Amino acid sequence: MIKLLIEGFILGITLAFLIGPAFFALIQTSINRGFKAGVQLAIGISLSDAVVLVLIYFGVIQFIDAPGTQLYFGIIGGGILIGFGIYTFVKKEIVNTSHEVKIDNRFSRALTFITKGFFLNFMNPFVWFFWITVSVTKKSSLQTPENIFLFFVITLLTLVSTDIIKCFFANKIKRLLSARVMFLINKIVGILLFGFGIVLIVRVLLANFNKL
Repeated sequence: MIKLLIEGFILGITLAFLIGPAFFALIQTSINRGFKAGVQLAIGISLSDAVVLVLIYFGVIQFIDAPGTQLYFGIIGGGILIGFGIYTFVKKEIVNTSHEVKIDNRFSRALTFITKGFFLNFMNPFVWFFWITVSVTKKSSLQTPENIFLFFVITLLTLVSTDIIKCFFANKIKRLLSARVMFLINKIVGILLFGFGIVLIVRVLLANFNKL
């Protein structure tokens, strides 16, 4: 049991520091929109991981492994990243320095960031392939459904906890950043998300070139 908990914790910590679209979006959102917005984005990301794991557990792995599915999934996921990148690049961010939020806007604001985090992560095929690999590897070693469940719960709890810590520190450092630096951060994150989308589409097209 202790070994299982340690392995789940280590995997969660490892995932927390992988550099990808969700990582940059999380930091950028925490700096520009505040700690709560960053946490909401992190919740959306973790929810998508949980949904992916549930779908894999119930056999969607066969559907995802199909060449045609990989192609369309990659193109759609890449398109979403490109869209987020363009939106982030062109939008004029207003830094949230006030703790006052209208009650009517709280739910819609939270839902917006949770949804963004969910789809930003969910539509990334590499997230699916990663969890498929981990699930297949751990299924034989963990053996029972209870052990599998506990392992992934610990992993996801560790991951979301470290994401919240990242949000906290990213929100704190915004006080040290000038308006010019924050403007550049938005542009850089937009370019990175756009680049991730292009790379994703190119890679999935190359991987399926002979199957088209």
